[in-house]
Amino acid sequence: MMERSLNKIYIAGCGGMLGESFYEKFKEDCKVLCTSIDMNEKWLTYLDFRDHIAYKKDVSDFKPDWLFHLGAYTDLEYCEQHEEETYETNTVSVRHAVSIANELSIPMLYISTAGIFDGKKDVYDESDMPNPIGHYAKSKCLGEKYVIENSNDYLICRAGWMMGGGPKKDKKFIQKIIKQLKNGKKGLHIVNDKLGTPTYTHDFAANVKLLIEKGERGLFNMVCKGLTSRLEVATELVKLLELQNEINIIEVDSNYFIEEYFAERPDCERLINKRLDDLGLNIMREWKVSLEEYLKNYYYNHL
Repeated sequence: MMERSLNKIYIAGCGGMLGESFYEKFKEDCKVLCTSIDMNEKWLTYLDFRDHIAYKKDVSDFKPDWLFHLGAYTDLEYCEQHEEETYETNTVSVRHAVSIANELSIPMLYISTAGIFDGKKDVYDESDMPNPIGHYAKSKCLGEKYVIENSNDYLICRAGWMMGGGPKKDKKFIQKIIKQLKNGKKGLHIVNDKLGTPTYTHDFAANVKLLIEKGERGLFNMVCKGLTSRLEVATELVKLLELQNEINIIEVDSNYFIEEYFAERPDCERLINKRLDDLGLNIMREWKVSLEEYLKNYYYNHL
């Protein structure tokens, strides 16, 4: 692939945990315009990418070299209860992004997820066919499929169990556990039947940047090295916080949380970065190393 200039980037849906890491990584040597409906940083400007006309005008006025489409609803329970809004946000808006990028003759980045698989295999690489369960997974899978079939120039990167953003932006597993610890909980109920691969947002952004600099295109799995489970991640988290003598981890199956987490989830979301490995461009670190850095950078003196 020919390498392409990377001077200006428009990042849509940049207010979350992943957006923060993309801003930090790409602002170093690019001019970035970061937009969101969640105005939680001074470097964000307001844009609802579900408004196609406003989205198109904002991107066109900025004249970027790339369009990054990051935003999505990722709360599975919310997605199950708000089906129409979920597809408008996670699928229809992706069509807007493809249309805009094609019209401006620029490449686009779409973020997909390990959640688009049904969890019946031990690991998934880029050759495996998605089989999503639930509205979140289906909406993201439809977005991915639309980009592949309609974008003239694209990069799709699939993330796993996301960790990043710290107390302010992390709405995922790590923050949920730390919140319990901060509230003084001494017994953590952790599921023992969910398998996956974490993705540290800063490593993810760095690997995306490397692919763009090398001129790569297409679909890539992009997760930390090492296959793991919710139980192992929680155990390692407690160990890194040096709380293993104070905290009791209680193994339960997913039915324990069925009222709170009623959306169906695949049993296995483990990805392997086959294409990155084949190209020698896999700079994702071991998940334990990334988790340790995440805790050090975001949660030092937090508890």
